[in-house]
Amino acid sequence: MTARTIHIWRTLKWGRTLARNGALLGIERDGNAPAALRRLVRIARLGSFPPNPPAYAKAFEQIGPAAVKLGQSLATRPDLVGEEAARDLLRLQDSLPPVPYARIKAAIETGLGAPVETLFRSIDPEPVGAASIAQVHRAVTTEGRDVAVKVLRPGIEEKFAGDIETYEWIAAQAAARGGEIARLRPREVIATFKQWTLRELDLRREAASASELSDAMSGEDGYVVPEIDWQRTSRRVMTLDWVEGIKLTDREALVAAGHDLNHLAKTLVRAFLRQAIAEGFFHADLHQGNLFVTPEGRIAAIDFGIMGRVNRQARLWLAEILHGLITGNYRRVAEIHFDAQYVPGHHSIDEFTTALRAVGEPIRGVPVKDISVGNMLDGLFAITREFDMPTQPHLLLLQKTMVMVEGVASTLDPEINMWEVSGPFVSEWLRDELGPEAVLANHLQRAIRAIGDLPDLLRRIEAAYPKPGAAPPAPPLPEIEVGPRRWLRSLGWSLLGALAGVAIASVLYGWV
Repeated sequence: MTARTIHIWRTLKWGRTLARNGALLGIERDGNAPAALRRLVRIARLGSFPPNPPAYAKAFEQIGPAAVKLGQSLATRPDLVGEEAARDLLRLQDSLPPVPYARIKAAIETGLGAPVETLFRSIDPEPVGAASIAQVHRAVTTEGRDVAVKVLRPGIEEKFAGDIETYEWIAAQAAARGGEIARLRPREVIATFKQWTLRELDLRREAASASELSDAMSGEDGYVVPEIDWQRTSRRVMTLDWVEGIKLTDREALVAAGHDLNHLAKTLVRAFLRQAIAEGFFHADLHQGNLFVTPEGRIAAIDFGIMGRVNRQARLWLAEILHGLITGNYRRVAEIHFDAQYVPGHHSIDEFTTALRAVGEPIRGVPVKDISVGNMLDGLFAITREFDMPTQPHLLLLQKTMVMVEGVASTLDPEINMWEVSGPFVSEWLRDELGPEAVLANHLQRAIRAIGDLPDLLRRIEAAYPKPGAAPPAPPLPEIEVGPRRWLRSLGWSLLGALAGVAIASVLYGWV
């Protein structure tokens, strides 16, 4: 367990890094920020000369890969952080300093258990992208296939583990203060983030996710997922088909190539809705650096390290919430929040309905560029505070991805109306899932399943209630102790006692 002094040191160092790069100037100049916080920020930058404009990307790079992940999300929301900051943060998508090829080559050979020359006819030593967790090299297999080889950065697991331990410590300190911070459930949020990260650090899981998403989206003509080369994939190395296309970050190149940006934006939104609502399995890292447009005008996605799942009930709630907001049925949206227990039951559903209307009506049918996201978020946060709504960690990934998709779509076409794009898809899916045909099909499915279970049920009843005259059941066998000798048992109990002592000491140490 990392010592508390190390956590404090890391926290202070990260704050100093942000201040030195000018990333906290906005807080310092904001008259609405608490005076104590502004003083703390001024102290953090003492002796430094923050750049103007602030070097946000540089600050996140210096803090570490977990912070880079946050920066990548913010890069898709110029409406929240400003155009200048968003442009600077875009560099975090895939333009980080690369690891030297000699170390990457060694990692490939260790990960795949064979010399590079026996696996690839050629491999470009210059990476085509270097992100926070891995970097990608273009290669040609011995069979002549053009592929992309993704390799984890050496030592990345240890770096992430240390940073996340400190995030957990900071979250625990914040939660212990109670009040508004405790309602946001910081410890659960960090636990969810930790879960995402551990999955992203195993490229076999990423490869399996890509394969599953490809199957789920096979019927979507405008969306493509590259095929995995399983023979050249392991925990630290993943090989997949090369995607030829233009990145969504290069808007000018897309226009020059004659692509319809409005069509691409709508395709992206529909693809996400199909994944999240219809399939319940979605790509949860849809920033511009992970999206390409092929020469045929299809959107190709890469980087499947972070994927999300939504169960059927949650998908129904989500679809009904979206449909209610689109159609102005705020009463139904409120009912779903109470049914799902997102809002504590002691509150008034009528008052909650009115609060939703106050936020929803100003943005219904308005293009993204004309929506004041600041005012909207302020209204939503006010609702969560007023109605004691705790953060839902299992929905964080979906919420984050929805924000990201909206940001990317509006970058392609600022005039896009998200409600108009979402409405037809959501309405059709709800009709399929909640219409009379769907209800009848569900009843039939349950009846067929029950009929199929009857033989097993009858066998179990017969075993529990034997026929008259049948031989009585055999008496239970006597219990015979089977286990280690006495000295081994004593050693085992001693070890268990020692482990319990360590656990208790750890807990006590954490509260000292």
